[in-house]
Amino acid sequence: MRLTDFWTRLEEVFGTAYAHSIAADQVLAELGGRTVTQALSAGEETVVVWRAICAAYPDRVPSRLR
Repeated sequence: MRLTDFWTRLEEVFGTAYAHSIAADQVLAELGGRTVTQALSAGEETVVVWRAICAAYPDRVPSRLR
């Protein structure tokens, strides 16, 4: 998954402002206790980060975006 696709999906699910807030502030166990921003900065693959978001917010992410 390209980084631009990742951000497009995240913004579609959460809205632009909230998506960036989640990325910067929400620590996810699935990412080893890192935020989305930290994981991406550390070189984690976007698909791995996206799957972590899907796991953390199963009721929020529609099946067509999983």
